[in-house]
Amino acid sequence: MEEKTKGKKLGEDVIVGRNAVSEALRSGRAIDSLYLARGNRTGSLSAIAAKAKQMGIAVKEADPKKLDYLCGGANHQGVAAVAAAHEYAQVEDLFRLAEERGEPPFFIVADGLEDPHNLGAILRIAECAGAHGVIIPRRRSVGLTYAVGKASAGAVEYVPVARVTNITATLEELKQRGVWIFAADMDGQDWCGVDYSGPCAIVIGSEGFGVSRLVREKSDFIVSLPMRGRINSLNASVACGIICYEAARQRAGIPARNPGSGSGKGL
Repeated sequence: MEEKTKGKKLGEDVIVGRNAVSEALRSGRAIDSLYLARGNRTGSLSAIAAKAKQMGIAVKEADPKKLDYLCGGANHQGVAAVAAAHEYAQVEDLFRLAEERGEPPFFIVADGLEDPHNLGAILRIAECAGAHGVIIPRRRSVGLTYAVGKASAGAVEYVPVARVTNITATLEELKQRGVWIFAADMDGQDWCGVDYSGPCAIVIGSEGFGVSRLVREKSDFIVSLPMRGRINSLNASVACGIICYEAARQRAGIPARNPGSGSGKGL
């Protein structure tokens, strides 16, 4: 059921009020993020925040007006939770899936995407291109919200998504386990001139800032798509699709009709 409140629908993905949020946490329901009214950590709210952090849930402070809007005007008592569209996985689950398929690991790392439609589209690309999972950061990134689930066209049910505390530390862990890191950014090698056939992780940066400096430094290769027009970048999910399908082509052993690399800089 959905509750209509002050002109905005309160969907099933938003859990409002101290008791409701506490019960959701106690039941083990998949929660994407917890919102607390800024400056209010008194009484049971402090316990709720501590429980959420213990469970690895992102806890965010919100302006009271933003919280009112999120809750559709309902009496939120200073707290609301956004339910996840699917359970999060662990990085180990992604490696396990690759092993079960008898394939070298193939991951997509989303470095700070904020648009749910972009993340949903990337999940769809991951499913169709045969990737073994997607890795996202816990903070400053969209999570598995219902908008992401809808944009994924059902892929959220099949692609494991690992949410990690630190992307750069995770990349270091992947490298230690034999995975080559390919970051999509400007001024790199041609996207089709590198070898994705072994264990690889393709990093896609945020919509506004691209790949972060530390992530770029951790990467083994920087790959770029040629930009022939006046705009110097592509939508994050479009760039991801182009690079992932080059990886899928190589990993499937499909020969290129016209081998060789082109020219041009940009992403």
